[in-house]
Amino acid sequence: MSATREPRSAPPDADAAPFAGAGRLLFVVNDAIFFVSHRLPLAVAAARAGFDVGVVAAPEDRRAVQTVLDHGLAFHPWRLRRGGTNPATEAVSLLQLVGIYRRLRPRLVHHVAQKAVIYGSLAARAAGVPSIVNALTGLGWTFSDGGRGSVGRLVKRLHRFCHGRPNTRTIFQNPDDRELFVAERLAPSAQSRLIRGSGVDAEAFRPAERPVEAPIVVVPARMLYDKGIVEVVEAARLLRARRVPVEVRLVGPTDAHNPAAIPEATLRAWEAEVGVGVRWLGYTEDMVAALQQARIACLPSHREGAPKALIEAASCGLPIVTADVPGCREVVHHEVNGLLVPRGDAAALADALQALLASPERCRALGRRGRERVLAEFTIGRVVAQTFDVYRELLDERAPG
Repeated sequence: MSATREPRSAPPDADAAPFAGAGRLLFVVNDAIFFVSHRLPLAVAAARAGFDVGVVAAPEDRRAVQTVLDHGLAFHPWRLRRGGTNPATEAVSLLQLVGIYRRLRPRLVHHVAQKAVIYGSLAARAAGVPSIVNALTGLGWTFSDGGRGSVGRLVKRLHRFCHGRPNTRTIFQNPDDRELFVAERLAPSAQSRLIRGSGVDAEAFRPAERPVEAPIVVVPARMLYDKGIVEVVEAARLLRARRVPVEVRLVGPTDAHNPAAIPEATLRAWEAEVGVGVRWLGYTEDMVAALQQARIACLPSHREGAPKALIEAASCGLPIVTADVPGCREVVHHEVNGLLVPRGDAAALADALQALLASPERCRALGRRGRERVLAEFTIGRVVAQTFDVYRELLDERAPG
């Protein structure tokens, strides 16, 4: 949900070029927008550290592609639909990726998110790529409500094929996801690593200069049912019925490629409900401003990796109300920097929001501790350093004896 502007944080030792001469590193992601918002700082740091860095992604957003190029990174278009299910079209996408790998001959590939991980692993095996990093940013609907059918079973079989080889490392964003994959024998424990999130630019995402007095709750997320948006709207209705003043700002686009997308007509209908106080603002170029204008951040998602939106909110000093589920509880510790509520429980969500809205001092205390946690655990520099450790481990293993 972050704007596609240049990230300012980089590891302090990036110019030391520890990977000089290491060869080509390709980042493979579903779309360029996601790469810019979640992996651009890492790629820039890798280029400074000596890699020949390229990005493989669907080129649908021209501005995002231009941002990649403006940072001195090569861009290689990949015809991929994130929500595509047509077997013939998907086969073409896979074969194209095999061709890209054979043409560019990367020494290391870094696949990000589930579809890129699966297709990228298959392509890397076919093309003989020496070293593979698979980064799972969340397990999505196939491992929750949608994962009980044939598609979910197929995805799990593919994961079992993707993660087991010695030249592969799988990065998880929370221990629950890692433990699930190990328990179901989808990924060996020895090849799995834990890196919490993609990092936040704590210099850009700073607390507002003055505390927000208005009862504004920001929900920074794509408009998906499994982000808990329905529960937020129901909580807003409950608060209004209790005569608790509140304005809920839904900040994020809907996503036509996702089976859990909330139709725009539904979002507009929520806005039109008299007295509820829900506003859908859509995508914003300035998430910092959206967060700094709110008193509380809320994301009662059904499952996450390590949600960057909540890390950014914590960096801005906001108290957070979220669901007690994998990923969200990595960012929020109950009564430390926010409140955890049961998944899908709109009444508990309303109770938590009401409690914080009634106590500005409590909000400020939770917000301060959230900012402290971000500086200690979730900065871009920390994530880059941990990822470089994984690269180094793989390259050392493949180095000639």
